Amino acid sequence: MNDLVVVPPTGEQPPARAVRRRRARRKDQHAPQATGGSSGSRVIALPPPDEPMAPRTWRPGTFGVLDIGSTKIMCLIGRGESDGTLRVLGHGWRRSHGVRSGGIVDLRQAEAAIRAAVGQAEDAAERRLDKVYVNLSSGHPESRLFNVRWPVGGREITESDVRRVVTEGRMRAMSEGRSTIHTLPLDFSVDETAGVADPRGHLCDQLTSRLHVIDASTTALRNLETVLSRAELKIEELVSAPLASGLSVLDAAERDLGVTVVDMGGGTTSIAIFGEGQLLHTACLPVGGQHVTRDIAHVLSTSIDSAEWLKTMYGSAELSADDDLDLLPVQLIGDDDHQFVNISRSKVVSIIRPRIEETLEMVRDRLESAGVGRATDGRVVLTGGASLLDGVGNMAARILNRQVRLGRPTGIRGLPEDPAAWPSFATSAGLLAWAAGAGGALGDIDFAEPRAPGMLRRIVEFIRDRV
Repeated sequence: MNDLVVVPPTGEQPPARAVRRRRARRKDQHAPQATGGSSGSRVIALPPPDEPMAPRTWRPGTFGVLDIGSTKIMCLIGRGESDGTLRVLGHGWRRSHGVRSGGIVDLRQAEAAIRAAVGQAEDAAERRLDKVYVNLSSGHPESRLFNVRWPVGGREITESDVRRVVTEGRMRAMSEGRSTIHTLPLDFSVDETAGVADPRGHLCDQLTSRLHVIDASTTALRNLETVLSRAELKIEELVSAPLASGLSVLDAAERDLGVTVVDMGGGTTSIAIFGEGQLLHTACLPVGGQHVTRDIAHVLSTSIDSAEWLKTMYGSAELSADDDLDLLPVQLIGDDDHQFVNISRSKVVSIIRPRIEETLEMVRDRLESAGVGRATDGRVVLTGGASLLDGVGNMAARILNRQVRLGRPTGIRGLPEDPAAWPSFATSAGLLAWAAGAGGALGDIDFAEPRAPGMLRRIVEFIRDRV
């Protein structure tokens, strides 16, 4: 059998034992040389080790983000640090009012809740906000893929060509009553060469791009803009809620291999499928933790507040052997304030379980119909407040038939000290990451053409675009 000699890369010091052996061979003139030839040895050069990645460089400044959900409204004020982390300078939250399934249903109540949450964050950070990055979960957002071709004519591809192909995809995606939120280039093809991340500088006859477009109801977006305007805030940018959650709970390796983020919120459950480092698909299901609370209140004839307390303190998605023995005090609607009835914990679990099963089965169906290939076969990461229920992870692994883990925001400092609450901050932490510049890694670019300064230039641009 031939000897296998491993040669360290240039500049890397071999281990001490290897050094001693090599020196011994030099003293022994009859020892075989490790350079191949008559000795029959094979020399394999190892690649140099990867250099450590430099910390992420964030956009300068302080940013405000607003997560408008069906059960809570969260505001974070923060900035990017030189060590690559994000720091929260102040946060505020209020129970959500005037919001249902992510949409604004009462302008006055929603305005009051937003003002209170933002005011709390401003006081903690000692800063005032006039514009915010806001999550998009209202308006029935939809996710679609488009292939767009643009003739280049054998010359070098410029940034203007990239903007035009993205603009063409946006135009093709336009439909009445819908507004485009994101136009995300997944990859480019330069003639027959596919998988080009950045086509600028390449020579080709035809540039092709695969685009992911996310849009939503125009009316719902106008109502969102109206309520924020009444709260004296402007929308700096709308960001897809599942995209934001993915930015905060995933690392680059997961996004490259293929992973699905399931954000189990109060009024909705959102899905984001990542693969090849990009966001490939999103979906929003009209069911969440709030529906579990209402199920408990309806079956047990108790108040919403009592049902929420039962779910939070004793709720689970899986039955255990002792659940029949645990008796929980429940105050029925209309009874005296001091009168309670005892309900077994197994009764509460039997109410919760069907709703969680239904939600996860809906997630499974969406994954099967997403049409994005093997990316949906990867791990599932659960996040959001409803994911904190005991037994949800085990049930998800069984129904989805995939590996499942609980996702918490990473690389962020200044969140509340209790890590158990961090999944509830997934969307707001992702919004802060997007505001600080993390969204650029996913390829969401400014597709708007710059306005020409004069009439003659506009005529030239008009003719050039159509030749």
